[in-house]
This record gives sequence, structure tokens and C-alpha cells, in this order.
Amino acid sequence: MARIAEDPLDFSGKTVIVTGAASGIGAACARAFAAARANVVLADINEAKNRDTADLITIDTKATCIPHACNVASEVDCEGLVLRALDEFGRIDILVNNAGVIAPGTILDLSSNEWDRVMDINLRSYFVVTQIVAKAMIERKIRGVVVNMSSLNAELAIPNQLAYVTSKGGVQQLTKASALGLAPHGIRVNAIGPGSIMTDLLKTVMADEEGRRRILSRTPLGRVGEPAEIAAIALFLASDMASYITGQTIFADGGRAALNYIVPVHDE
Repeated sequence: MARIAEDPLDFSGKTVIVTGAASGIGAACARAFAAARANVVLADINEAKNRDTADLITIDTKATCIPHACNVASEVDCEGLVLRALDEFGRIDILVNNAGVIAPGTILDLSSNEWDRVMDINLRSYFVVTQIVAKAMIERKIRGVVVNMSSLNAELAIPNQLAYVTSKGGVQQLTKASALGLAPHGIRVNAIGPGSIMTDLLKTVMADEEGRRRILSRTPLGRVGEPAEIAAIALFLASDMASYITGQTIFADGGRAALNYIVPVHDE
């Protein structure tokens, strides 16, 4: 029987890897785990921004945050990321697969190169890093946790984001299959499916009145989500409070998936 710690959101002594950590949801996850006293390795291809994010989180939380330049589309880089975490801390307890990109294009005009780029980052890297980390956990007898960043678009398709929505559907199935394969080792694997979250990309959309009304018209809670709200779910899934949850995707979408009509938008 699993025992819930006195403070299940205290991650002292645990090591977390977050990919795509330089900004947005990834940075929020890194900050949340650091605030919960974990050691955090921030991985991102944008070395300068990743370093700045790690430095800022370290100043604010006093946690140990290690920035690591990493192109998750490279298997060599993924191996280097895991080795860095093990060299620094000797263990990996939690992996947050968050790196992701988009590439506009429909079934008729998306190039195969762009398809491959999205799949390499959004899906293949999740498989590669999870496999390497899981083996390290098993070798050290760590009953660890993997949290994959999926999307509401794993369920709801967008025709001109063919590669992105397909990759996120793949993440959902990867999460289930990985959870089954790692359950005998006590390693849990779950995913989060965010809806409209206030990242830099969405800020651009929300700055346009028509775009803002379109987003809010399909969101029953009447607002977009914040990256910190997604990070809170990651903390929950990584904690002992979720000790009997594996193979699941939690959709945080302000009610959008339950909606079969549009809602009125009130001007602020």
C-alpha cells in the first residue's frame, strides 16, 4: 500500500528534468518544482533564454536549477541530458516531457520535412527521453514519475495544424502504453492536455479582438488558463497524492471539451 507523505508536495531531495523549460508551460513547471524544493534540470534548445530562466528561478526559490542546452530531436542530446542530471544529482525522480513546436499545414500542403520536425520534437523525443530515464530509474530502483504534455488537440483536431494535432494524439497513446510497460517497475506515466493557455503564442492571438472573442466563445469559464495552473497539475501527478493514477490524461481546458455550442463573451 502506498503511503502519502506528511507533505506530499514537498519534493526535497528529488530531481526533476523539464524539457522545453525556457518559457511558457515548461518554465512554469520548472518553477513549481523548484518552489517545492526539488532539484531541477531545465532543458531547452534556446541556451541563453534557458539559462536566464534557470537563474531567475534559482534567485526566487533558492533551489538548485541547472540549465542544459539540448535539442530533444537529437538522441545524442537526449542521452547527454540524462547523463548531466545523473552526474549533478545521482538520480532522476520525475521527468516532464514538455518540448513542443507547431507547423501550419493541412493534409494537402504540409511538407514532409515539417511533419518530421514536429514529430521528432513533439513525439519522438518523449519516447526517447522517457526510455532513457526509465532505464535509469529502474537501475536505481526509483519508483519515478513521467508527465507528458499532451493537448486538448489530442482529441479535437485542427485541419491546418495536421502535424501538431497528430503528434499530441500520439502522446496520449504513448502515455498509456508507457504506463502499462512501466507499471511493474512502480513508475507512473500520465499526461496533461492543456486547452487555451496564456503562452507567448496565445498572447498574440488574444491581442486581436476577433481572436480573443473566438477563444473565449468556446471557453465556458470565460478566460484562458495560466501556465502556473498547468504546472500545478504536474506537481499533483508527480506527488504521492496521485499514487494510484497512471496512464491517464488530465484535460485542463476551462470546460471547452464539454461544450457543444458557443458561449456569450462579455466585453471587459
